[in-house]
Amino acid sequence: MTSSRTGRGAPRAGALLAALPRLLTLLALLALLALLALLGLLALPAAGPARAEEPPKPRVALSKSEGGKGGEITVSGSGWKPGALLMLLVCGQAAPDRGVIGGTNSCANTDGRAATVDAQGAFSRKLPVAEPPEPCPCVVHVAGVTGRADVVDVPFTVAGHPTAPLPESSAAGRLAVLASARLEGSSGVLVWFGAPARREVVVTVGNLGPDPVKDPVFEVGTSHGVFAPQYEERQWRGTVEPGRKALVKLPVELPAGAHGDYRVSVRHGGKVLVEQPWGVPRPWGVTLFWVLLAVVVPAGLFRIGMAVVDRVGPEVPSARAPRVHRRPPRRPSTSRPSARRTGPPAPAAGRPTAEQPTTGRPTVVLPWFTPESAPSENSPTTKGMS
Repeated sequence: MTSSRTGRGAPRAGALLAALPRLLTLLALLALLALLALLGLLALPAAGPARAEEPPKPRVALSKSEGGKGGEITVSGSGWKPGALLMLLVCGQAAPDRGVIGGTNSCANTDGRAATVDAQGAFSRKLPVAEPPEPCPCVVHVAGVTGRADVVDVPFTVAGHPTAPLPESSAAGRLAVLASARLEGSSGVLVWFGAPARREVVVTVGNLGPDPVKDPVFEVGTSHGVFAPQYEERQWRGTVEPGRKALVKLPVELPAGAHGDYRVSVRHGGKVLVEQPWGVPRPWGVTLFWVLLAVVVPAGLFRIGMAVVDRVGPEVPSARAPRVHRRPPRRPSTSRPSARRTGPPAPAAGRPTAEQPTTGRPTVVLPWFTPESAPSENSPTTKGMS
């Protein structure tokens, strides 16, 4: 009984072992499909209010409007985004209405300071007075590093520093930013698998000059960490009439696999118009791909190995076959017939008797009997009589 149960359980265990790679492959495919569906749902734009409330404009105040090299001033502000990180610099060749001409290259970067906005949107930080690399007019440049890309320039005089007039704009028209810039668009699910992230920088510019600006060429750059931005030219098709404004959309793209905190800068005529932070999530799809590969590949190799073993190895019966007991042939008897035997003699081989009709075929004689020793009805066998 035990052997029969063991014989039946062996095929079931073998079938389950053979089906194990298929089950693992099926589970991996189901997990991948579920993840793709989840990523597709996350990629859909979330429904939000039609128009968000206008945030308060940031303000900056200085403890002194003039100072000499080696001195110190206190910079305070309000109306900033809570928790944002700010950068404070003394910059030359700048004005509040034109910004910092030449970007941060015109600022005393080594003597800059960083400030963190509190929960009420205010901050206060001491800033050493340093001479910028460019001549005055100078400003205290406060810009957001994280959060909203707000920029405020406050006039400041560095005592003893050279002064020079600001360079004239190369074009008759002069573009200025009228509203905060933003990034629009979504990258989709492929960004989770290392595809380049793409956005559009949307900024509202106005023409403050007397002449129209036709097909202006902007420079769009991206920077990561402490590295300087790499600019690429983007031409906007259109004309901005004097005293009018226009909505400008410029494409920007990051390299494949890029993730982390980036900063998008747009400048025109050598002047940085806007700087917008851009947080790119890590491509977790690549990590998931390697995890699934680590599960599917061993399952596939195991399945191939089992197939090779089944093909090359000896065949194992699925159930125990019943044994057939074969009776060995009896040897011809060498004993002589007993003298007690009575009755008519056995007919010779090939001669029919009266009881045996002639059929035309020879009589088959068993190999273990001789015609003289064959048993008959009146003569029992000699077995056990010797």
